[in-house]
Amino acid sequence: MSKYILEACVDSVRSALAAEKGGASRVELCSNLVIGGVSPSLPLFRQIRRHTGLKVRVLLRPRYGDYCYDDYEFEELREEVSMFREEGADGVVVGILNPDGSLNTDQLSKLKQEAGSMEIALHRAFDVCADPFLALEQAVDLGFDTILTSGQAPTAWEGRDLLKELQKKGRGRIEILAASGIGPEPIRELIPYTGISSYHMSGKVELESAMIFRKEGIGLGLSEGSDYKILRTDSQEIRTSVELLSHTFGA
Repeated sequence: MSKYILEACVDSVRSALAAEKGGASRVELCSNLVIGGVSPSLPLFRQIRRHTGLKVRVLLRPRYGDYCYDDYEFEELREEVSMFREEGADGVVVGILNPDGSLNTDQLSKLKQEAGSMEIALHRAFDVCADPFLALEQAVDLGFDTILTSGQAPTAWEGRDLLKELQKKGRGRIEILAASGIGPEPIRELIPYTGISSYHMSGKVELESAMIFRKEGIGLGLSEGSDYKILRTDSQEIRTSVELLSHTFGA
């Protein structure tokens, strides 16, 4: 088993192919990464299984916004966990909070049970919870494999002090997966400061749309005027980060 993890967050087949080419350890699959990611479609998952040999964890998030879900949204999540388990996903990535900012351990335990033998990670709902150290212990008690976190800061480097404490208090019981603003240079600085060997990045670059005709003065949804810009994972960004981790921690 590798001594490090480089997880690429992808929302398209082409980004998954680039992640694989760059040597990513696994991907977190979502859709609409531009809004932080929501649950992907089953056809997208199947295409990535068909065209890559990557290990795939699936982000499950029913909507944009907060992480406090009503009964309908929770049932949607539970069905998605079951669906992707049956489809052969390697893991799921979930997170639910109570209105007071604590982890909703009742609902999360039900998702853990639904996941069966799949890996299960706590996503960045952790970064807006009230007590990160309590949430760490609760995630361990629930049997979660990973906490995805920026250290409750806009970027992992800004959250480096909390990341360092989480890594220390985790004592190897759970993977601390550093996220947000991750690339070769932040990884180079975070490794000695935090001791963390697992990193999550999109490695996105902005590409021009293939559209020749472009309607001026109108944008759809959150994209506004950027409908003709495409964000896609760059294999070189992934490769450089992987090489740095491999040099530091070995294969």
